[in-house]
Amino acid sequence: MSPARDLQLVIFDCDGVLVDSEVISNEVLARALSAEGLPTTLPQARRDFQGLLLEDIVARAEAKLGRELPDDWLERYERDRDEAFRRELRPIPGAAGAVKRISAVGVAVCVASQAKLEKTRLSLGLTGLRDLFHAQALFSSYSVPRGKPHPDVFLHAAAAMNAKPSRSVVVEDSVSGVTAAVSAGMRVSGYVADSDEAALRRAGAEVVRSLDELPPLLGIRVDSTR
Repeated sequence: MSPARDLQLVIFDCDGVLVDSEVISNEVLARALSAEGLPTTLPQARRDFQGLLLEDIVARAEAKLGRELPDDWLERYERDRDEAFRRELRPIPGAAGAVKRISAVGVAVCVASQAKLEKTRLSLGLTGLRDLFHAQALFSSYSVPRGKPHPDVFLHAAAAMNAKPSRSVVVEDSVSGVTAAVSAGMRVSGYVADSDEAALRRAGAEVVRSLDELPPLLGIRVDSTR
């Protein structure tokens, strides 16, 4: 895919791409696991659990603990995480501008997250990004058979948005997300921020260090949106 005119759809991951949530989520997770007798630091939480479905986080934590977590542990974690979001969550710098510039040239935009739709709606609402996406342009791995690194959620999003995978671009910050997009036959832009740039490149992404770099990478010039 070369010029912007060949582009039908840009699919944004949410956490770590549109909203600065990964540190917040993983700080809450580290505290919740440590309280259950599994001492966990923020770097350890990000290394071992970031990007997983909630049930996979529970399964991995229970395997490390050697016992089941309390029945209400996940509910308490989600509650504490959402409360932390309401206090601290911010948009990724340049996110709103990038989405607006892409939409302005007639390219569709959507969000496809590993998280539940409720979390995506909350995150976008708290950061002022919710109105940049149509109500039916939010997708979750919980709505498809398999989450990332499988391609299901991206293929589902493209089909729902009437776009061909080969004419779609995914913006991701995780290796599992990049792997999923590549498996879906989509071009991938890897937003590095504090992610492992080399790992994103190895997985198949072309990297950007700022979301301001995304529209030009896609062939969208500043003057093309005026």
